[in-house]
Amino acid sequence: MLLVTEMTARRAFVPSPNIAQLKESATIAVSTRAKALRAAGRQVIDLGAGEPDFDTPEYIRRAAQRAIDAGATRYTATEGILPLREAITSLVNADYRGDDPITPGEVVVSNGSKQSLFNACFLLFGPGDEVLIPTPSWTSYYEMVGLARAEPVPVHGDPANGLKVDAEMLAAAATPATKGIMLNSPCNPTGAMYDRAELEAILSLADERGWWVISDEIYRRITYGSVSASVMELVGARDRLILVDGVAKAYAMTGWRIGWTVAPRQVARAMGALQSHTTSNAAAVSQHAALAAITNREAAEPAIAHMVGEFHRRRDAALAVLAEEPRIGVVPPDGAFYLFLDVSAMKGDAREGAGTVFAQHLLERHDVAVVPGAAFYTPNWVRLSYAAPLEQVVTGMRRVVAAFREMAS
Repeated sequence: MLLVTEMTARRAFVPSPNIAQLKESATIAVSTRAKALRAAGRQVIDLGAGEPDFDTPEYIRRAAQRAIDAGATRYTATEGILPLREAITSLVNADYRGDDPITPGEVVVSNGSKQSLFNACFLLFGPGDEVLIPTPSWTSYYEMVGLARAEPVPVHGDPANGLKVDAEMLAAAATPATKGIMLNSPCNPTGAMYDRAELEAILSLADERGWWVISDEIYRRITYGSVSASVMELVGARDRLILVDGVAKAYAMTGWRIGWTVAPRQVARAMGALQSHTTSNAAAVSQHAALAAITNREAAEPAIAHMVGEFHRRRDAALAVLAEEPRIGVVPPDGAFYLFLDVSAMKGDAREGAGTVFAQHLLERHDVAVVPGAAFYTPNWVRLSYAAPLEQVVTGMRRVVAAFREMAS
């Protein structure tokens, strides 16, 4: 028996260098802990989720049912069914201002925009490359670049400008090893939105330096006031531009797992080859549901407008509660469904970061789950999602204020 135990110990799992630096998703960790507390009988308000709390619109669900009945249960082309890629092409060409319209051969449909982003990073970057990431940014950007064996380079944004970066900041952070930049507008975790002039300056710098630009526009339809510009509206040549989008957020279809890339033809072809050896095609029925989502504009626009209107109400209600405690800093979001709060004024263990200490206290003592800012390379902040019923958002924000006052007094 001792011999078996010793052999088992010697065979303990040692991760390969491919994932040696990989970190657990902070959002998933928070969600897991919140679920465990709920299972123990606690009434936890989860403000950590990164998905709309609305049902997928009925017209999309019915389209999926019809597709199943029609036999959409088999493999499709790796890059996606042609009607869906044609629909995506039409969608993007409505924005594009260049002389070479996008074709279906430049579109690859994947298992969510997360896979689309990973595919792009894995294809474009490698050992010795550096990729600039405006920070704070979605936690998976850093991990995807690392999985490609490249080096993610956080470029910290200006708190006075919604924690956004500008072209000068990016130029200052660049080295001869810089090969690309990850853009996201509206941004997760801040909700900040880059205006046309800011994007044009960044795109101009990237073009001048020969960098790849990966633009994640998954939150583009969720804005309050002005419309978010697409990079496709601002470029002529797109030979080093990758656009990533999907149906998850605007159409409340997170579980359907459909995202896509629009890329130069050679990149798209290589992406299809990569995907053919990893996941193959996205689920057939989900592709047909996505096709209905983006082509039935008569049904889509009211559904999106209703959801965004509800998010707007929640955002304003949450900001009203936060205004009662001016020591909590906040980035007023222009889009998405997040609030990013600066809790550095509270007392806490500086080694862990104020955000981590506060998030732990808030969950364990006040039953509200939020994501520590350390996940976004900003340790003194926390991210809250208002993708929850209005009553829960308001109650949760009141608990945030109460917890902050406990720890700051």
